Amino acid sequence: MLVRTQSCALMGVAAIPITIEVSIEFGINFFLVGLPDSAIKESQQRIDSALKSCGYKIPGKKIIINMAPADIRKEGSAFDLTLAIGILIASEQIKGEDNVEEYYIMGELSLDGSLQPVRGALPVAIEARKRGKKGIILPIQNAREAAIVSEIDVLGVENIRQVIDFFNEGVPIEKVHINTREEFQKSLNEYEYDFSEVKGQENIKRALEIAAGGGHNAILIGPPGSGKTMLAKRLPSILPPLTLNESLETTKIHSVAGKMSRFSSLISVRPFRAPHHTISDVALVGGGTQPQPGEISLAHNGVLFLDELPEFKRTVLEVMRQPLEDRFVTISRSKYTVEFPASFMFVAAMNPCPCGNYNHPGKPCTCGQGEVQRYLNKVSGPLMDRIDIHVEVIPVSHEELASTKPVERSETIRKRVVAARLIQRARFNMFENIFCNAQMSSKMVREFCVISEEGQERLKQAMERLGLSARAYDRILKVARTIADLESSTEIEIDHLSEAINFRSLDRDNWGKK
Repeated sequence: MLVRTQSCALMGVAAIPITIEVSIEFGINFFLVGLPDSAIKESQQRIDSALKSCGYKIPGKKIIINMAPADIRKEGSAFDLTLAIGILIASEQIKGEDNVEEYYIMGELSLDGSLQPVRGALPVAIEARKRGKKGIILPIQNAREAAIVSEIDVLGVENIRQVIDFFNEGVPIEKVHINTREEFQKSLNEYEYDFSEVKGQENIKRALEIAAGGGHNAILIGPPGSGKTMLAKRLPSILPPLTLNESLETTKIHSVAGKMSRFSSLISVRPFRAPHHTISDVALVGGGTQPQPGEISLAHNGVLFLDELPEFKRTVLEVMRQPLEDRFVTISRSKYTVEFPASFMFVAAMNPCPCGNYNHPGKPCTCGQGEVQRYLNKVSGPLMDRIDIHVEVIPVSHEELASTKPVERSETIRKRVVAARLIQRARFNMFENIFCNAQMSSKMVREFCVISEEGQERLKQAMERLGLSARAYDRILKVARTIADLESSTEIEIDHLSEAINFRSLDRDNWGKK
């Protein structure tokens, strides 16, 4: 008897339908074909034990299983449940041939028949709706994640016995329902960290507000313990709230990467990713034999924070250059290419020198001649060229730490940021894939960042006096445009320009020279 069951394989952040064809004939042996990986080939032993725990067995006949299309590599253990149900129906141990193809089935089997969670439930549910399937059967741990897709039945199960009874005897499985918009709104403003917890550092808060207002990349330079990491962790709390489409897109990436917990259904706050400096380039940008999203994709629509920037391997930092510009990363293999979204705000932190005390107001720098510059040179010019805001962080004084003066909350700052972003959205309404000032091209800078003759003279003097590099010119204008937007000003004033010039610390000739 020939039976077909349905499932999906993951390709990038999309799901590809896979048909499992099970044929049982006279003879002996078990053949599994269609480019399965080792995890799928080992499924025979898991299926055998799981079926025995329910009073069934793999028949002692010739079993041929084909995973079509046969030219696509299949990976992972999520096909266990699909294969097991196909074997049971094809061997006529249970009924279900009439309606089994109406459902996508996925799940990893334990030896006792219970189900383990799988990756990519959300893309599979989206594909099920697209293909007009009646529903999806999957582990209960993934049910909430898949249930944000409407118009299909999401059936979360704890063990294979429930699936057998569903097809064989029509025993209903409770459908999982999620109100997507209600779920999205519920935790939209829930952030673990708030700027009200930071004493002092008003100039750094201002710099991060400007960075959030225009989507600018930023780098914080200062001695250990000055609050760089503490400030960076609070940046997502002042970014504009995610839209529902951004939330779904972000959730899909985390679903494919297997980062969703049992009780989560929708990511409604902007992600904050902070990988350790020992990370590899593949782990950062994504890849592998079967490409998986890396940290830059997991930070999509959020913040990627690299602490101790010069300690990262040079090759790791250089692979970020193209994604920072294009806002996606392409992973190519001999037979296919996948594309992962990677639109994130890049924030870095670093010590100013190996000992950490260069420019410290109270501690002397013990680094030798030229060591500071060599330390800074670990970060390449092309990468620094993609960072708009350089800000020096000075340690907080005891008076500021002990102060009981009320501190502005993230919610208040966010309102100003949202207002500035709305201005930018209207400004770039006619441009495709341009949403904020940081994304402007040189041509657009000339159009939207017009400054007066007085402003041009101020910028010229600053570049000559401070020794600013040529690459700083456009960056200063972009940041000045954002400062003007935060103040609802249609023109870039002298004050806006002066403040933007102050955020180019590492471009100054005298920085890092002892």
